[in-house]
Amino acid sequence: MKASRIVLILLCLMYGITYIDRVNVSTAAGAFGPELGLSQLQIGLVFSAFAWAYIVLQVGGGWISDRFGARRTLTVCAVIWSGATLATGLAHSFVMLLVVRALLGLGEGATFPTATRAMTSWTSPDRRGWAQGITHASARLGNAAAPLLVAYLMISVGWRGSFVVLGFVSLAWTLIWALYFRDDPTTHPAITPAELDRLPRHVGSVDRVPTPWARLTRRMMPVTITYFCYGWTLWLFLSWIPLYFKHSFDLDLKHAAGFASAVFFAGVLGDALGGLMTDWLKRRTGSLRIARRNMVVGFLFCAFAAMLPLIWVHDLTVSAVCLSAGFFFAEMTIGPMWAIPMDIAPRFSGSAAGLMNTGSALAAAISPVVAGFVIDLTGNWELIFIASLVLLLVGCGTAFAMHPEDPLQDDAPVLPLRAAVT
Repeated sequence: MKASRIVLILLCLMYGITYIDRVNVSTAAGAFGPELGLSQLQIGLVFSAFAWAYIVLQVGGGWISDRFGARRTLTVCAVIWSGATLATGLAHSFVMLLVVRALLGLGEGATFPTATRAMTSWTSPDRRGWAQGITHASARLGNAAAPLLVAYLMISVGWRGSFVVLGFVSLAWTLIWALYFRDDPTTHPAITPAELDRLPRHVGSVDRVPTPWARLTRRMMPVTITYFCYGWTLWLFLSWIPLYFKHSFDLDLKHAAGFASAVFFAGVLGDALGGLMTDWLKRRTGSLRIARRNMVVGFLFCAFAAMLPLIWVHDLTVSAVCLSAGFFFAEMTIGPMWAIPMDIAPRFSGSAAGLMNTGSALAAAISPVVAGFVIDLTGNWELIFIASLVLLLVGCGTAFAMHPEDPLQDDAPVLPLRAAVT
């Protein structure tokens, strides 16, 4: 198997594992919430503790990966998030849950910007949307698998044991990544000349060129705001969908997990198809504006339209269909969104991706707490979707200010790797 394909598989596994480790708490909350006597607001704070720490390393983590390479950065991050997952199984208080979830956020904070840095060097420019789409599809596969997987582990080894098992899985991935990956594809012992011909030039495994933060931030700001609007809905789903089905329709753990998994599987399809579609549009039209920006605008509006009936109709089947369709359309935007940092600033793609993902991280910190407050205050689980509907429309508007067709000025040229080493 090609070395570049194995690298992509490893990144897919990482995306899936990190999302299982970050959303497993939403299924386990049905057990640790009553055991520790937590209110819905306190559970929301546990969810958001991850996100506040996650924000800290978005931009900084992306810069670290640009500076020191994806191999070392992801290895250190993985050790931290693995340890935090293991420690969650030892938590015996609300405060300790907050601490270990914050530690998990620190560990996972740099992962996606760092993975984008790795993909910039290991992926052909005309396959960027697909690479981002399939890795995020793996993340949604982790979302989809987590409710049923964690429910099964809870039945088998308890909610504490489920975190221990998942922590050891993360440690196993860490070892494989550290041994196999190389920051510069030209130094990988298994790389072939044919692969090098298709890959972009890697601008040094350690980039000492100062990051143009002011210009980069200005260029990425509309992308960051749009991603915040998307991220609000994402984190509402990841944090509350299992409990929404459980409490709003009086389902047991097994059936609630099944409905939540069905919604998340729709996201898997959306990510994969979105990645394929954005690359197809780029090849067909030659326009990054159409393939990236216009696609984001269109599918964010489709997500809004799909979720709108939730406000008026309280029915299990309608809710499951609307949530699945809304999540599918929202996830169709992921391939183009994550390709944009690579289009705008390939040399500083880790930093650019960190700036963008700060928007989602901020939404992750706020969205679960707001939802928990609304539920405690009103007891109405449908009301939590109103803010998502509003922000999806806002995201449609801000997306028009994104310009992936205009690379950051003075960025290094992206040349074939073999040209760079001859």
